[in-house]
Amino acid sequence: MKLRIPILLALAAGAFAQDPAPLKLTLRDAVQLALKQNPRVILANLGVAQSEQDRDIARSALLPQVAARASETVNRANIEAAFGSRIPSFPQHIGPYRYEQVGAGFNAAVLDLTLWRRYRASQTGIDTSRAQETTAREESVMLVVSQYLGSQRAAAEVEAARSRVELAQALYDQAADLLKNGVGTGIDTLRSNVQLQNEKQRLIVARTQLETALFGLARLLNVDARQRVELADVVSFFDTPEVNVDQTLERAYQARPELRQILSQQQRAQLELRAATDARLPKVSVTGFWGEQGLNGSTAIPVYSYQANLDVPLFTGGRIQAERTRAELAIRQLKQQEQEVRNRIVLDVQTSIARLGSARSEVDVAKLGIELARQEVEQARDRFQAGVTNNVEVIQAQDGLARAGDNQIAALYRYNQARADLTHSVGQMEALYAK
Repeated sequence: MKLRIPILLALAAGAFAQDPAPLKLTLRDAVQLALKQNPRVILANLGVAQSEQDRDIARSALLPQVAARASETVNRANIEAAFGSRIPSFPQHIGPYRYEQVGAGFNAAVLDLTLWRRYRASQTGIDTSRAQETTAREESVMLVVSQYLGSQRAAAEVEAARSRVELAQALYDQAADLLKNGVGTGIDTLRSNVQLQNEKQRLIVARTQLETALFGLARLLNVDARQRVELADVVSFFDTPEVNVDQTLERAYQARPELRQILSQQQRAQLELRAATDARLPKVSVTGFWGEQGLNGSTAIPVYSYQANLDVPLFTGGRIQAERTRAELAIRQLKQQEQEVRNRIVLDVQTSIARLGSARSEVDVAKLGIELARQEVEQARDRFQAGVTNNVEVIQAQDGLARAGDNQIAALYRYNQARADLTHSVGQMEALYAK
C-alpha cells in the first residue's frame, strides 16, 4: 500500500500537468524571437564581446604598467668564489643576512609603433566580428522567413484541401439526391464518393505537412519542445515597386555583411603589414622602481631606480621579413575573396530580380486560372443537375479547380519567397522583417 501512494501522486500530477499554451506568432514576431534565442546569433554576439576584450588587451600594452612589490631576501655569499681567490684577513663568506623591501615599480612604452598598429588592428577586429554577427542575424532571419512562408503555404494547402472536401461532399450529396429521386445513376454516385475519399486523403497529407513545417519553425526559434507554434499571419499578396538593378547593387555593396567583413579584414591585414614594417624601427621605453629598503622596518630608507631603454633591432633571423610576406599574402587572398563576394552579390541580386518578376506574373496568371476553374465547376454542376451529362465533367472540373488552387498557392509562395530572396541579396532582411 505504501508503494502505491507515490505512484498515485505521480499519476495525479501528470493528469493535472498541462502543456504550454500555443505560441501564436506573426512573421515579425517569429523573426524577433529567433534573433533573441537562435544559438548561432548568440554565439555571434559573444564573438563581438570577445573582440572588444581583445581591443582592451591591445590598448593596455600602450598604457603604463604599475605594480606593487614586497619582498624579503636572505643572502649568503662566497667571497672566494666572487673574487677568484682567498682574501687574507677576510672570512670565506659573508652572511647570512636579510633585508626587506616594499615599493612600486612601473614600465611604459614611450615609442613603439608596433604596439599602436596592433591596437588599431584590434579595433578593425571588432568591425569584423560585428559583420559576422550581422551575417548570422541575416541568415537566421532568412531561415525563419523561408520556414514561415513554407508553413503559410502548408496552411493554405490545408484550407484548400478542406474546401475541396466540402465541394466533393456537396457533389456526392447532389449525386445521391439525384439517385434517390430516380434521375441519377449509381455509377455517378460511386464516382462522386471515390472523389470524396481522395480529397479526404489529400487533406490528411496536407495537415501532416503543416505540422511538420511548424515543427521545423519551432526548432529554428529554439522554443520549448512541448509548446506548439501557430501562425498568426495569413497568406497575402505583397505588392512591391519595380526595383532598379543599379541602385540595388549599390545598396547591396554597402549593406551585405559578407563584403563588409572582407573589407575590415583587409584593413586589419594592412595594419599588420605596417606593424611588421615598423618592427625595424627603434623602440624607447622607461622602467623604474621606488620603495623602502632596510634590514628591518626601523632601518628602512627610500631607494629607487629609473632606467630608459633604447632597443634597435639589428638581426632578427628573418622574422620581420617573414611577417611582412605573410601579411602581403593575406592581403592578396582577401582581394580575391572580395572579388568573389562582389560577383556573388551581382548574381544574387540579378537572379532575385528575375525570379521576383516571374513570380509576380505567375500570381496574376494563377488568379485568373482559379476564377476560370470555378466557373467551369459551376457550369458542370448545372449541366449535371439538368441531366444533360453525367458527373464525369463535374469530376474533371473539380480536378481542374484543385490544380488551379495548387497553382495559386505555389505562385503566391514563390512570389513571397522571391521577395525575401531579393531582400536577402541586398542585406536588408532584418531591416524589413524584424522592424
